[in-house]
Amino acid sequence: MPRKQTPLRPYFEKMPEIGKELREGEIRRSQENVELVREQEAILAAEVERVKNSGIPAAKIHERGGMTIYDRLEYLIDEGTWCPLHTLYNPTDNEEGCTGVVNGLGKIEGKWAVVIGFDNKVMAGAWIAGQAENILMVTDMAKRLNVPLVWLTNCSGVKLMEQETVYAGRRSSGAPFYRHADLNQLGIPILNGIYGTNPAGGGYQGISPTILLAHEGANIAVGGAGIVGGMNPKGHIDAAAAQQLIEGTKSFKAKAPGRVETHFDHTAYFREVHETEQGVLDGIKDYMRMMPAYDPTMFRVAEPADPRLSPTDLDLILPANQKRPYDAMQILARLIDNSEFMEYRPGYGREVFTGIAKVDGFPVAFIGNQQGVFPGYPAYAEGAYPGVGGKHYREGLIKQAEFVTLCGRDNLPIVWLQDTTGIDVGDAAEEAELLALGQSLIYSIEQTELSMMCIVLRKGSAAAHYIMAGPQANNNNAFTLGTPLTEIYVMHGETAAAASYARRLVKDEEAGKDLQPTLDKMNQMIQDYQDKSRPAYCAKTGFVDEIVSLPGLRKYIQAFTGANYQNPKSITPVHQMLLPRIIKG
Repeated sequence: MPRKQTPLRPYFEKMPEIGKELREGEIRRSQENVELVREQEAILAAEVERVKNSGIPAAKIHERGGMTIYDRLEYLIDEGTWCPLHTLYNPTDNEEGCTGVVNGLGKIEGKWAVVIGFDNKVMAGAWIAGQAENILMVTDMAKRLNVPLVWLTNCSGVKLMEQETVYAGRRSSGAPFYRHADLNQLGIPILNGIYGTNPAGGGYQGISPTILLAHEGANIAVGGAGIVGGMNPKGHIDAAAAQQLIEGTKSFKAKAPGRVETHFDHTAYFREVHETEQGVLDGIKDYMRMMPAYDPTMFRVAEPADPRLSPTDLDLILPANQKRPYDAMQILARLIDNSEFMEYRPGYGREVFTGIAKVDGFPVAFIGNQQGVFPGYPAYAEGAYPGVGGKHYREGLIKQAEFVTLCGRDNLPIVWLQDTTGIDVGDAAEEAELLALGQSLIYSIEQTELSMMCIVLRKGSAAAHYIMAGPQANNNNAFTLGTPLTEIYVMHGETAAAASYARRLVKDEEAGKDLQPTLDKMNQMIQDYQDKSRPAYCAKTGFVDEIVSLPGLRKYIQAFTGANYQNPKSITPVHQMLLPRIIKG
């Protein structure tokens, strides 16, 4: 009988346990915190529902015998694996209430894929403002994770009355076609299910992926009926031109260009044509079964296990009061397998934790902010002030840069648990080289080929938001999540108001002026910062890719981890890893 074991079993089979059960008193005292979390969740749920109801009612699509984008996703994605992203993204505040595409990460036939589709309820899937950036974030994610990109195309082309918001520019609606070419060259397949009428840009959207599967009623073309019929050398529309347009439109109503008989029977662009909408999705499932993927056993270091401590406790543990500290290990313990964590240099750089955990049996690196007060730290302050949780100091920056570099060597994907107020400031901090060390951490991140995800638990502030692999780390950052308690700003509103108006207050006082008008401006600025740092605002503007409930974070971490280990471009044999050995000593 052969004997088998997981790799580096002495290191990974049983790791140090972290976290502890909540006491009844802690649960009782935290009920107000839960209520504040639920308040934000209700606001977010209403916003999500509004986006899902954008455009014409789903019933109208159903009356026509069609499926909405949400119907298609429900049929296509393996049950329980869908992790939506960019749901509330609408940076230009479109009148449509969304960017016209729906996307996320999910499994199809047991394999992870990035999936995106046009919302056919919203202007029949037209190009609208903000959509191009949404698509580019999605294609970047497929590239970063090295998993297939699956499109559900149903695109009526440009919203012509607002062409200036979508057509031209470096990151415009034309850029995704180049990204598709980029993915194909990298060996990342793009599957495309095509529905409805797809003229002009919709035609390129339909033709640029790797594999094209179409519904029998679909068509794609360089130009649609309206474009052909609208060509007019006069430069204006008169009665004669109008009549010509009417006749041209009538003729094209009968036969739209780019029909199935053209692109299946003649050009053979379409690989498959299906009589039903579900048939197209079944075809995508067939191709997903062909996609390259390792058996998870290849990279697992232990059997998958739930956290020993319940993720539902997170609503009790993470304080809604941004100034209140908490035990970061209590958060981490409810996100990782068996609540076990192998910490790297725990006594050094006390304001941050670094180490290795298991997620679904895979090794994953975690980095996050510690909270609280650290007397006698940092050493360079020489007792002038204590270190406080959420800030970054010399040792913590060095530790993070070291750890990221070692993760790069061992090919460990990294999850960042960010709750940061910034980097220490002042002459002592400058002499301690914090400016250079912050950039050194960014360099370490960029030097690796690692995939990373960032979770902004509460605060993402100042340059610290950047250095902890926020969305700005877009060569490495696959996606960033917020929570119902997330706030993102360059500095706290009160600090910003003081920085902006302190000199004005001095001048007003010296001149004997009434201070109230300046105070009113300061308070207005504080309120503005508050309004523009709320979770829903962060999701709408793209500060984060999705707001997720605290107990729901583990599902996204599992998706990120599974996608990373599905078909990695680079492998470090587990028995050749250095980090576990360095940690053990």
